[in-house]
Order: sequence, then structure tokens, then C-alpha cells
Amino acid sequence: MKRIATNILKLDPRLKDGYYSDRYFVRAREIVLNAKLGHKVRMQIFQRNDNTCLCGVAEAVAMIEDTWSLPLGITVSVLPDGSIINAWETVMLIEGLYSRFGHLETVILGALARGTKIATNVHRCFKAANGKPVLFFPARFDSHLIQAKDGYSYKIGREAAGFDSGGISTDAQGEWWGSAGMGTMPHALIAIYGGDTVKAALEFAKYAPKEYCDKEGEIHVVKRIVLVDFDNNCVKTTLAVAEAMLAEYKKTRDIRYTLHGIRLDTSGNMVDESIQKNMESHEYLGSFKPTGVNPQLVHNVFCALRNKRNQHEPGSLDYEFYHRIGITVSGGFNAEKIAEFERLKAPVSVYAVGSSLLKGNFDFTADIVQIDRGGGWEDCAKKGRRYIENSRLERII
Repeated sequence: MKRIATNILKLDPRLKDGYYSDRYFVRAREIVLNAKLGHKVRMQIFQRNDNTCLCGVAEAVAMIEDTWSLPLGITVSVLPDGSIINAWETVMLIEGLYSRFGHLETVILGALARGTKIATNVHRCFKAANGKPVLFFPARFDSHLIQAKDGYSYKIGREAAGFDSGGISTDAQGEWWGSAGMGTMPHALIAIYGGDTVKAALEFAKYAPKEYCDKEGEIHVVKRIVLVDFDNNCVKTTLAVAEAMLAEYKKTRDIRYTLHGIRLDTSGNMVDESIQKNMESHEYLGSFKPTGVNPQLVHNVFCALRNKRNQHEPGSLDYEFYHRIGITVSGGFNAEKIAEFERLKAPVSVYAVGSSLLKGNFDFTADIVQIDRGGGWEDCAKKGRRYIENSRLERII
């Protein structure tokens, strides 16, 4: 199992004393110590969902190791981060004196619950996207203190789905794994330029860096992807931006004016003008929900770009410029919505997903299921619980 160094995790030293633990676990540990109970216990940890992407194990193990100087006097067996697990499957087994690890139950379960929730949602989005990149955009929907952990969970979920393309939005989200935040332009920049998307796009192209270097020394292009929904007319704005960027590129031959893509982010209570026109002509009145970013809007923008491309000779500069422009979509996406867009073959290049990645319940439970008073392990669990052996577990401590 791949570890995460404790200096990278920046673990709070108060974890060792139970500062973040439920008080009754801390008191149970004190009672065991005062009573000088010397027999071992076996604690197993599981959750209740099928087809779940496990994450938080490396963090939990680091918390255990950081609490005591080696040797720990306990053994720990786990499934590694990124494992696909089912309900009731044991993901972690801890054996030893309760006083050595019992007070960490709260933080261990918390690490697993949060990490697994994010990783599973990411995993399902990537699977639904059929290999297309899924960008990680939930930073604004939760405390900044959780960004490093959430970004790592995104990495785990993405890799478990079998993909390495995507991106995070803040540098903090890449803190545990050496990546850096990527970004395009916000609506705020358009507003600053008086609502002129074309002007904002040209200024963004001019002043944004051509590339950036992540913490591992890898160079990445800062892609010019422009929001085109500010005026609620995505087709018109897309063509205006593309025409202006192409003109500047032809004049300067500066790669900064390469338009890599446009982003559709129409509000969920708005109907884009291109959709309104088609509805008024009864072309597809009532055949789909017209608000927000929908497959028909993507199709409208895609067709407009292809029509412009086809006005030029294949292989020409103009043809290739329009041909390379991709479509990124955002606003209310989750695995189910992505799957629907893919089913309808919407010509999407990239999906950006935000708050839905924070939703769902992936709670973990820890139980003492066996004890060893010196004569070997014997069952000792509350009703409804029992020791469940898992041959997939890997002993790491």
C-alpha cells in the first residue's frame, strides 16, 4: 500500500491525546489503563455500501503510526486506497492492546468516511464519462481546511476508475500528491470588463501564463477555455469569441490566442436563447427540460462551431482552429447526469463537477469482535456483529 508521509499530512499533534476523539473513547482508554487490562482485542472496520471506492486508509494508518514510536505493539491489516469494496467487507483490522489505538476510533472512521465519499463519487463520474476528463470543482462548497484531503480523494477515485486525465481547481487540493490547481476564467472577469466576453477572453489570453509547473516539475499548458453563457446566448458568444481569438492568432501567431475550448455554465433556472428559438418554432417543444446546460444546448454550440469549421478548407489554419475547440460543461452535474449526456451522445469534451461530489453517506463502523486473554482469539462482539475474515487484507504494521 502506498503511504503518505506524516509531514505531508501535517497531522495535528493533539490527535495523539484524543482532542478530536469522542470523549467516551478517551475515557474507555483511561479505564483500561488504570485497570491494567493486558489482553488483546481485534477491531474490524466496515461500511454498508456496494461498489464503493475506498479512500482514507493511508491517512488513518499515518494517524496510528504518528501516535506511538515504533514498535507500535499492534498489528494493522488493510485494503489500500482505491480498492473497490462492498457492504460489510472488512477494510481494516487492528489487533493489540486497546489502550494503544482505541481512542483513535473517531478520527480513523472520519478519515475513511470523508475520503471514501469523495473518491466514490469521483469514481462513478469518471465511469459515467466514458474516458472524458472530469474536473474537480467542489472547493467553494466546503471548508478550505478539507481541500488537501479531498483533492487526494479525487486522485484515488480517478485512478481507481482507470484514468489519469482531469484536474483540480486549487493548489491545496494537490498538496498530498504534488499536483497544482488549474483554471480558466471566471464570470467575474467578464463582469469586470463590462460584460464583454470577447474583451475578457482576449485579455485572459494575453495575460494568463502560457504554462505552469506542478510540484513534481511537470509542465502544463494553461488552456484558454472561455465561459460563454454570460449573455445567455452561448452560440452567439461562442462564435464571437472564436472569431476574435482566431483573428488575433492569425495576426500574431502567438499560441496564447489558441482557443482550446468554451465552457457552458447556464444557470439552472435560465433557458439559453438558442433553445428558446427552437422551442418557439415547436421543433422540440416539451421533449426535454430546457433550462440550464442540457444536451441540446451542447449540440447547438457544437453544430455552430462545425459549420464555421466547414466553411474553410480541411487542413487550413482556420479549419484546424475551429476543429480543436472543445466543449466543457458545468452546473449541476453528477454521475447520473453525465451518464445521460453520454447516452444521448452529447458532444462534450470535459465535465466539470462540483457540489454533487460532496453528497452521500459512506459511514464506517468499528467493532471489537474478538479478544485474546492469552489462549487465542475468541469471539466477543455485540449481537449483530461478528468477525468477518477478508483474504484481501494486507498487513502493513
